[in-house]
Amino acid sequence: MMRVRFQTNASRVISIFVMVSLLLVAGPFLGHAGAGQLQNRSVQVSNNTPAFNDASYHFSFDLFTLGTVGSIELKFCGNSALFDDPCDPPWGFDASNVTIANESGLTGFLIGPASGSSDVILARPPAVAGPVTVSFDLQHIINPTDPGSYYVRMLTYPSNDASGSPTDIGAAALATTNDVTVSAEVPPYLIFCSAAIIPNMDCTVADDNYVNLGTLGSDRTASGTTQLLAATNADFGYTIRTLGSTMTSGNNILPAMQTTTSQVGTSQFGINLRANTNPVVGQQPAGGGSAAPAAGYNQVNRYRYADGEVVATANSVQDYRRFTVSYIANVNKTQAPGVYVTTLTYLCLANF
Repeated sequence: MMRVRFQTNASRVISIFVMVSLLLVAGPFLGHAGAGQLQNRSVQVSNNTPAFNDASYHFSFDLFTLGTVGSIELKFCGNSALFDDPCDPPWGFDASNVTIANESGLTGFLIGPASGSSDVILARPPAVAGPVTVSFDLQHIINPTDPGSYYVRMLTYPSNDASGSPTDIGAAALATTNDVTVSAEVPPYLIFCSAAIIPNMDCTVADDNYVNLGTLGSDRTASGTTQLLAATNADFGYTIRTLGSTMTSGNNILPAMQTTTSQVGTSQFGINLRANTNPVVGQQPAGGGSAAPAAGYNQVNRYRYADGEVVATANSVQDYRRFTVSYIANVNKTQAPGVYVTTLTYLCLANF
């Protein structure tokens, strides 16, 4: 977690918190001869803190085989993503109270009676389904107790109770972590970290979690930076999003910028991922690969912020690529003093 701190003219403290959020890795896994592969698999966790007791898991994949679908089984394993290996439940993981929300592609599922604390079965009346992109949310899940990697094996069945032979299968690897560095132990891999400084394209030496933006005033712009580093061998690269609100102090806010320039004397908050001259802050993306800032965050001297937006993308296998995130804040003369805070979560997902 990274904290960026500065003061108003009234000597009040203002803080920005930046947290690395999620590691997601997925790829081809062995097992169940004759079953097709679920393509473009992804799993997004709302909060990857160990033992977090109300996490939401967003699943998305492309159903490969035309045929009857009556159930989807999700087996959470702490030891391996390989279908031929035994599945040991992640320590502390509990989906006993899981519910389904926001279905698309295939709908009408309920939690099957054969589900367990680490084996979730989604059941519906069997019906024919063609190749389609399927997505759904599972809510009210307790994360594994210990930091580290864990896995989910995904299987579709013609039956409505996950009995018989599966039609399509796939797996994904996830991680819970309290650290800045997030990495997987099985190929394919995604490496992602955030810090005030990341020397030598190396997450293991990412340094410092505090940046002082100085004193806010209506006659100047406050600015500071943090850095993001990502690499993957996923065929379709990765996507980095930022989650969180603009800076607030009670009911008082610094309005989020909408791809606009810095205006001294106007209350505003925004970020971009370029080297800027107004104010002088930031650096150009560095390192190998073709990953680039997303539209809206890729214009020199123009800043914006919106919850949930993509800030950087890559569409192929990527070597280490470092982005410098520039933060700016301006206030007008009537801006209420107070402690202005926002918590930003940077979420990096591999694209398979």
